Amino acid sequence: MRICSGTASWGDKARNADHGKACAASVPSRGPADRLKVAMVCTLLGVAEASPHGFAEPVAASPVFYVATNGHDAWSGRWPEVRPGGQDGPFATLARAVRGVREFRAKQPPGAVPVVARIVVRGGTYFLEVPLILAPEDSHLEITAYGKEQPVLSAGRPVGGWQAIVQNGEVWWETRLRQPRGPTGQIRQLWVNGRRAIRARHPNQGYLQVVAVPDQTAKWHEGQKRFQCQAGDFRAGPSLMQAEAVVMNRWAESHLPVAGWDARQNMLHFGKRSVFQLAPGDLFYLHGAKEFLDAPGEWWFEAPTGRLLYRPRPGETIPNTEVVAPHGVHVLRIEGRPETGAWVENVRFLGLTFAHTEWWFPEDPETARGLAMAWPAAVHEIGGFAQAAVGVPAGVSAVGLRGGRFERCRFVHMGTYGLELGRGCQSNRVWRCEFADLGAGGIKIGETIVRTKDSEIARDNEVADCHLHHGGRMFHSAVAIWIGQSPNNQILHNHIHDFYYTAISIGWTWGYDPSALATNQCVAGNHVHHIGALSDGDGPILSDLGGIYTLGRQVGTRIVNNVWHDIAGLRYGGWGIYFDEGTHGAAAESNLVYRTTHGGFHQHYGATNVVRNNIFAFARDHQLQRSRDEDHVGFVFTHNIVVWDQGQLLGGTWRNDRFIMDQNLYWDYRKPKDEGSGPFAGLTLQDWRGRGHDRRSLWGDPLFVDPQAGNFTLASGSPACLLGFQPLDLRVVGPRVEKKVQ
Repeated sequence: MRICSGTASWGDKARNADHGKACAASVPSRGPADRLKVAMVCTLLGVAEASPHGFAEPVAASPVFYVATNGHDAWSGRWPEVRPGGQDGPFATLARAVRGVREFRAKQPPGAVPVVARIVVRGGTYFLEVPLILAPEDSHLEITAYGKEQPVLSAGRPVGGWQAIVQNGEVWWETRLRQPRGPTGQIRQLWVNGRRAIRARHPNQGYLQVVAVPDQTAKWHEGQKRFQCQAGDFRAGPSLMQAEAVVMNRWAESHLPVAGWDARQNMLHFGKRSVFQLAPGDLFYLHGAKEFLDAPGEWWFEAPTGRLLYRPRPGETIPNTEVVAPHGVHVLRIEGRPETGAWVENVRFLGLTFAHTEWWFPEDPETARGLAMAWPAAVHEIGGFAQAAVGVPAGVSAVGLRGGRFERCRFVHMGTYGLELGRGCQSNRVWRCEFADLGAGGIKIGETIVRTKDSEIARDNEVADCHLHHGGRMFHSAVAIWIGQSPNNQILHNHIHDFYYTAISIGWTWGYDPSALATNQCVAGNHVHHIGALSDGDGPILSDLGGIYTLGRQVGTRIVNNVWHDIAGLRYGGWGIYFDEGTHGAAAESNLVYRTTHGGFHQHYGATNVVRNNIFAFARDHQLQRSRDEDHVGFVFTHNIVVWDQGQLLGGTWRNDRFIMDQNLYWDYRKPKDEGSGPFAGLTLQDWRGRGHDRRSLWGDPLFVDPQAGNFTLASGSPACLLGFQPLDLRVVGPRVEKKVQ
């Protein structure tokens, strides 16, 4: 069932045969030995053993292969444990298990019904030398965790050989990494006992500020290769040339390798240009120099020698500490060929963890070709992406995946995006997954280019009941869920928080181009908070962001029954619902938006959008913003409640009256008797009505139960009821698998 009206979404298919159900139902709670017997019996009966998640496949002679950290690729892989005598047991690697499935299928007679195979993975960490790759011949496959065990598929490598050394009267740890290390020879991340360690940074908390930019031009999108710092901001030591500056400007960050330091002018010089033209007051920090290694939990790596230093946190000892460094970009690649109709189909992943990826900007122009986003300069010349860190790949990437599922999986401890459903990915579902501690964002759906061949368009995908949090740890402008040129997707009942930039971004067309594909999206039941400014007090560091951000043609898109709160921008643009350039055809209904810095709702420019039956509350600067006068009607704003206790009601331009506002309820808690003078773009409500707006709207206290505490339930007698406002049912917001506390 599709929650929002429009194209029907991909749903679960009934894939359990009656005899398969009966087989699974007849088995009581069982231990490893009993599970083994059931697996053998089910195979003989022509069914797959019911997974720990209650799933059984009706197949003929369905193979089941096991993988374990104590397995061996020379064994049969048909046993979950090492057999007595040590002559047989599970495989050691997933790649061998996939090959085992292929070998099994190669023996099937021509024209046989596709075999749905299972690979069951025991707990532990699997350090992959190369990514696991699935091709079209690997369709109809389930890769699942064994019972409640927690297998981790890692693109990293364990770091050992530590020795304690004394530095400045303190105990540090030292080791040397062997080649090859990381995708570029350098590493920029380290995890210690499952926790992200900090690459030696200055300052340890907070940010420095750009003082002056000597090379500014009239072109705001052309960056610079130097800027002036405040005297005394940092101590320039011998390893400063190994450091990088991360500079925040507008809605993007630039990663600039230090190439020189002029102490007389306090001028930093860089080997790359910033993404945009920098400005005084822009925030930045430095990391990667040994001189910045001044706090527990920090580390420093010297690429030419492989020397790695770590300052342990209290309680950490070498014997009780597991350290992992990233090695590869991808954990898993799904490589279909949708242009020829060769999809990877019906692949399901259950209970797996994907971890320890890292990516960095390519240095050579040929590799960097195609990564330049919106501006002509190549990535090897500039230090970042123009928006959403969209060129950063994902640790799990898919092309041509159709009917796939990721269920109860975790995408954690990554230096990339978590999951990418790219070209030709159709009718896939991401359900009850966690995305956390991400170098970039959570999920990317679609592409930046418009595909014209239906088989190559990413569409009809669903992300539901997931938890996405603490992203943008390296690429701060990354998005929790990014949808490019991709229609008919559903983003349902997710919990999203603690990203430095936008939570949900839809569209990649600036303006009214009719070929844009980001149409008919359903965004419903999501709980989104602490975007821009994090819950630990860090930020805001970027501007021009929103809880949800849209671009271009959005016909059929509905943003319904979500909660957006605690959203902040630095200089401008901490909005709840943000219709950016050319957004048209979208509807935002029955949302609760509160505690934003720059407004609950903002439309830069657009057409035929509907904003209806929402609550907008307690924005800091202004509650509603409109930023461009156009000749057509930009939006209809009706049956909403808008309340505030600071700032203004309206921001931007409201001059040409090409908008429709009526049957709304407004209330400024600072003016309990009447609206005072000028809240409506300098006009009283009576004068505003004279311009044709809000003629049936009211000024009055909506009688919320406890709005300052986030309880926006309407008490009896609320004047909102006179306007036809429909109370919001927030009990269904957020993941449906956890109890919600309002």
